[in-house]
Amino acid sequence: MQELELPRDCTFSPEDWRVLAEYWYPVAIAEEVQDKPLAVKLLDMKLVCYRSEGSVVIARDLCFHRGAPLSKGWVENGEIVCPYHGFRYNCEGKCTAVPAHPSSKISPKLKLIVYPAVERYGLIWTCLGTAAEQIPDFPGWDDPDYINILPPSFDIAGSSGRQMEGFLDVSHFAYVHTATFGDRNNTEVPQYKVRREGNELVAEYWSTVSNYGKGQENPAPEGFMWLREFRVFPPFAASLTVYFPGEGRLKILNCASPVSARYTRLFCPISRNFDKSAPVQDTIKFNLQVFAEDAEMVESQTPEDLPLDLQAEAHIPADRTSIAYRQLLTELGLGRSYTS
Repeated sequence: MQELELPRDCTFSPEDWRVLAEYWYPVAIAEEVQDKPLAVKLLDMKLVCYRSEGSVVIARDLCFHRGAPLSKGWVENGEIVCPYHGFRYNCEGKCTAVPAHPSSKISPKLKLIVYPAVERYGLIWTCLGTAAEQIPDFPGWDDPDYINILPPSFDIAGSSGRQMEGFLDVSHFAYVHTATFGDRNNTEVPQYKVRREGNELVAEYWSTVSNYGKGQENPAPEGFMWLREFRVFPPFAASLTVYFPGEGRLKILNCASPVSARYTRLFCPISRNFDKSAPVQDTIKFNLQVFAEDAEMVESQTPEDLPLDLQAEAHIPADRTSIAYRQLLTELGLGRSYTS
């Protein structure tokens, strides 16, 4: 198998990049990918996304003639047109027209590098390597008893590993999220366990920390034990199911898409089977505030990358999920010192 070519100015170690390139990540919100080409970046690789006759196409954002970005071009009759010299490419990446020489045979070298594209949970997913489709399971999205909410993507000037670890962390609620749902008078983290299911991690965390936002009516009885079930899909995705009173369930899929080693685009589909008539915009506003609270920490942590050497940082019992997550990333073959 031919070794994958690293992007220019790659911010990852070559070894880490080649490991991470074999996984699937979301790169755009599906509704934002239309006929107009959209520039995105994944693992430092510049990509262009667009729709061709209803299907999504993802390719290197590069015309091999003179290196112009195709994202500055346009789509015409299902083909993307280079803005520099008008070269046209079909949805398979094959060049179909060179306007300067309309009668000449087109070199087979004039072919885009095209990547797989899958639309799921309102997101567009791709993989830079050769791995078969491996998109996290998020059953609430296709359950007719649930409503689906998709906040806008959220950019974080921090590593995907640090963002993921923050999402899994249960001891920061009382300090980072005091404006949204945390309580400085409820800081204790009860004992919990983390188990392995194949290449996934599952943590079930019970506590009295409410998931209702500040100012919201809280119908939970006094002393209600909230269950938060985390499931980790390596390297940078995790789901959270929050068990509300009665049969209420809130499901969140946290997808940290590594734009570069120290820059993350967060995608976060949400499903719930209660409060179905509540304004969707209120849910989006609340979650964006939570994202912003977390981002302030992630963007200021040192070291910027996530230490996989467990001796590099101190740990407490509340960090069980974090420790297991770091061990899982090491098993993937990522560098033991730091990775994003």
